[in-house]
Amino acid sequence: MKEYNYTQAMQRLEAILAQLEEGTSSVDTLSELVKEATELVAYCREKLRTTEEEVQKAFEGL
Repeated sequence: MKEYNYTQAMQRLEAILAQLEEGTSSVDTLSELVKEATELVAYCREKLRTTEEEVQKAFEGL
């Protein structure tokens, strides 16, 4: 997977969703888009989880 920050990953997911909604992708392209989207969703979930942990730790120290 290409290196993304959270914002870029979300933008890419939105672009993939738009392509999927068009319904013009071939089966091969569809497979690749779904695979990429799955990886991006996993990345975003992990980023949110780690950010939440960091915020909680920061507030525990106050």
